[in-house]
Amino acid sequence: MDDQSILSRIEALVNEEHALIGREADDALRGDALEGDRQRLHEVSVELDRCWDLLRQRRALRDAGADPDEARTRDENTVEKYLQ
Repeated sequence: MDDQSILSRIEALVNEEHALIGREADDALRGDALEGDRQRLHEVSVELDRCWDLLRQRRALRDAGADPDEARTRDENTVEKYLQ
């Protein structure tokens, strides 16, 4: 996956995230829909973190003179446990 593909995926996920947040008020009356949206929102958040991590890896490899295609998508536990 190249940088542009990753950025396109990030944009799509951000759009979905905003749509889910916007639907939350409407779904408050329907508990099952609200729970489904909250679960999907969590999944989108994790996928966004993974995409940003992959993009940062690619940029770091490129800056170091290495092949950015050597970057690999890391698992949820890795990207969600980073210390900020």
